[in-house]
Amino acid sequence: MSTNLQRHAARHPHAAEAGLLALLLVVTVSGVLFTRSITDSPAALWPGIALSVLACTTLPWRRSHPLPVLVVTAVCAIAAGTLGYLLTPLLMSPLLVTQYSASLRVSRRKAWNSALATAAAVAVTGMLFTDFGHQLILTSINPAAWVLLVAAFGSYVRVRREYAAARAEHTAQEREQEASRRVMQERMRIARELHDVVAHHLALANAQAGTAAHIAPTNPHQALEIVARLPRTTAAALRELKATVGLLRQDSDPDEVTPAPDLDQLPDLLASYSAAGLHVDVTVQGERQRLGSGLGLTAYRIIQESLTNVTKHAATRTARVRLAYTPHHLTLTITNDAPTPRPAAGPTAQRGFGLLGMRERALAAGGTFHAGPRPDGGFEVACTLPLHDLGARENESDSTS
Repeated sequence: MSTNLQRHAARHPHAAEAGLLALLLVVTVSGVLFTRSITDSPAALWPGIALSVLACTTLPWRRSHPLPVLVVTAVCAIAAGTLGYLLTPLLMSPLLVTQYSASLRVSRRKAWNSALATAAAVAVTGMLFTDFGHQLILTSINPAAWVLLVAAFGSYVRVRREYAAARAEHTAQEREQEASRRVMQERMRIARELHDVVAHHLALANAQAGTAAHIAPTNPHQALEIVARLPRTTAAALRELKATVGLLRQDSDPDEVTPAPDLDQLPDLLASYSAAGLHVDVTVQGERQRLGSGLGLTAYRIIQESLTNVTKHAATRTARVRLAYTPHHLTLTITNDAPTPRPAAGPTAQRGFGLLGMRERALAAGGTFHAGPRPDGGFEVACTLPLHDLGARENESDSTS
């Protein structure tokens, strides 16, 4: 029922306000009649009713001008007290409603100063002018206590509203920050995918073209075979680029997106490097286990980026890949024996994102990563990955807790 009344009041605010004013007028006049009924020498009736009407007619402006309306209603209540009326909550109802509105809309200091002044005024009025013998509680303490109680309730409601507004704002800010964080993570993930795809296939195409140009004078037949493989390399690059860019398209058909590569495509990856003139020796230790899609993609990209760096920077045509399986971890080690040239120093030197991307992938999967020169020459990339995706491990821990 209360919900229906609230909805009706929201749809018809003017009718609800008029009904409230009429109800307050009836309550205030009832307070006047009640005082006359319990007094041996009742005060004049019509002045009390006139003061009640005047107090109620100022209430529509209690929201826009709370303090002036509070002054008018307080003067009306005090005037009724000087006429001999007992200041009951019924008779003071316009004053109490205005005091509540003032506590909500003016500053806390002004609200409490006005409440204290009003309480003191009605207390003194009841003590000096109301003819109820020595009943101090009824004439002075009771009306002052009602004014202070309504002011305290208004201050409480105001604090609760401010707290709810602050909490809603904080929740909205947290939601925006979480959305921004997720967008940033997705951008970084797509950036890593694009870097790995472009760097890998361009490095292979460049190596194949360079090898073909180098051996063309002496072995044109083999050079033509290498050139014939270039369309396959570029076609593979286009397929992976299409799959990666498809992640950005909300309306893309899942059937058109190529599945993410994993270690099952490792032989094809090694064949592409072999076509570019890089011989890769693969060693598998331990019993091979099935990897999740996220972990398989991470391992594949780390091997791909490491071998791409060997192709672009190392002065060698051989590399070694070791996959070591344990019951809980997969360790990847990619090494080459030739020294890797350091990038040129100076303002034009640019630091690549390959090592950074590999580190981010390993850490995001809950593993470790290390890359650096070997003591006896060459370069080594080593990372340890858990054999379960980080998200799967978190779901398992949540379900067991």
